[in-house]
Amino acid sequence: MGQAHSEEVRSKEDIAAELAEKFARKCFEPLELYCFKDNFRSLADHEQHIRYLKEDVIAKFLELPDVLNVSPVVFQMLSYIGAFPFLEDAPAVLGFEQMIVCVAILTDRYTKSLAKGAATRRKLLFKSMAVYDRKLSEIEKRPASPTVEAGEDDAMAGRSHAPGFAVDEAGDDDDDEGVEDADDDELVLAALDSLDLNDSFKTGDLHAASTHGAMIPADNFRRLIMLLLLIAPLSPPGNILDGLRDTANSILSSLINVERTPGITFAQFQRILPANLPFLFQGFNALFEHFLFSRNLDFTKKHKWTKSGSDIDTTASPPPSPPAIRRVRTSSSSLPPLLPDKGQHILNPNIVSQLSFFIPGNELFRRLRLLYSGADAGFSMGSFETKVFNWRAPTLLLVSGTRLTESSDSHHHAQGAEGSFMDSLPPRRFPDGSPAGRSEDRVVFGVLVKQPWRAAHRECFGDSDTLLFQLSPVHDVFRASVVNQNYVSFAKTPAAFPGITVGCPSPKAATQSRHPTIRTLGPVSLVIDSSFEFGVFTHDYTSRGGAFATSSARRYDFQDRFQVEDIEVWGCGGDEEAKGQRERWEWEHREAEARRRINLGTGDREADRALLEMAGLVGNNRSGGSMN
Repeated sequence: MGQAHSEEVRSKEDIAAELAEKFARKCFEPLELYCFKDNFRSLADHEQHIRYLKEDVIAKFLELPDVLNVSPVVFQMLSYIGAFPFLEDAPAVLGFEQMIVCVAILTDRYTKSLAKGAATRRKLLFKSMAVYDRKLSEIEKRPASPTVEAGEDDAMAGRSHAPGFAVDEAGDDDDDEGVEDADDDELVLAALDSLDLNDSFKTGDLHAASTHGAMIPADNFRRLIMLLLLIAPLSPPGNILDGLRDTANSILSSLINVERTPGITFAQFQRILPANLPFLFQGFNALFEHFLFSRNLDFTKKHKWTKSGSDIDTTASPPPSPPAIRRVRTSSSSLPPLLPDKGQHILNPNIVSQLSFFIPGNELFRRLRLLYSGADAGFSMGSFETKVFNWRAPTLLLVSGTRLTESSDSHHHAQGAEGSFMDSLPPRRFPDGSPAGRSEDRVVFGVLVKQPWRAAHRECFGDSDTLLFQLSPVHDVFRASVVNQNYVSFAKTPAAFPGITVGCPSPKAATQSRHPTIRTLGPVSLVIDSSFEFGVFTHDYTSRGGAFATSSARRYDFQDRFQVEDIEVWGCGGDEEAKGQRERWEWEHREAEARRRINLGTGDREADRALLEMAGLVGNNRSGGSMN
């Protein structure tokens, strides 16, 4: 009875303050908490003994660019998350306790305090950006209008690009409503459980702000994506705003058909982000850790740093700065450049940020080295091999091109190299992967390969960590299968179909095809011909099988045939990897030179072979060239 009575008199304000104190104690280092308090005191406004932060103050402190007009979106998110765990009371006034909760959640530090709920953070972020509008909800439920001309084949109409977006499919959101009830409040309940509260505090209106009928306005999310692209590298170059909107539009296009849909539903958000953009919100960590470093901190004075509840005494030397603070304080001039500043390439700072949304940033930022560029080294497989082979670290292959429309590659019009390439493709062609338009005619595809490149005449190389992806005009990621291992092939003449293939059967299997003059394309695959002039990306959603998974965003068949503009390969590594590649090339050159200079002339083939084995040039799995 005493315990029940004690909990009955505790108000929501008391519980929220207790949770904030727990976050402060478990999620922050003493020095970080000291800096947080100092920043809050210097930034807060006063009103009737209440100290709180305003939107313009937060925007200025975080240095949010005015040109993006993103501060209202960020402030809406903070005002919602600040009400945690009583989200039905949002928006919250952003006082000290509310900001502690916001920073702990937005930097993922809350996981140090809450054992459960990590999986539902994405839902909390969705709700913090969503609006509840009856008109939007009606548009959401409206069935897609036909986009194909009357008289076209019904099957082709079903594969048209426009209805393929998940938001346009009737009943799509209903599939997730049952799941929502099961996990909607996991994060909230984990927070209340951590405070040892009884069920009387868990039976309130926790579903007041459900995801049913909610949408993130497309323009708001576009602005947030642009901010996340901007802050992803931590120290971006000054001209990073160039092309920022185009990159954001490619990412937004993986979620919605921008021309027809006003906002993003939770069904899309929940399904597409884990597959295509798992690290989208990683940039929040560095952004909101700005609150954990104070410019007023004087390290020349001696302080004593101890935790006493939420209080900190200052009478002795501070401990070493936590990693987050050291990173913020590091001068950008001491860091290597984000990318080599040499000419125009497919890969630019915006694309690097886009890649970091599905590839861990520690594999990308300041670790990329240009190994091969067709524009610089020549468009040939020989140049590619010379520049890329013997690199013993992950590589990124990027190819850009101009899409060939169905009319332009008609057999009645295509001639020469283009006609030969088109003739090698299966006659059945799927619709384009996105609506035709000036900007949509340029496509960018890529593949992340963790294994070294090598000639593959019998089997493919790569592993289950290989990633096939599209960056423009639609952002999409196709993850590798663990069963079908037809990942990557590099085959030169005399292979039946020389070139680079990703997701296609091995060259040996292709030569055994029933139609030896027609390429065998994988269900989800990328093909670049041996002249590096033309390419084709295929997404056979109907077949479902293959070396790479089908799209979580575009659930229909499509194919993009394109004329190559440029091909690049970037090595994910530094000077050590470059030195190792150089040493391996030098060793191979010496071996080849030694073989060339040998002039035995005995006429005894067996004796010649014995001498070569003694020299270590054949045997022990070394071919040493032909003995015929």
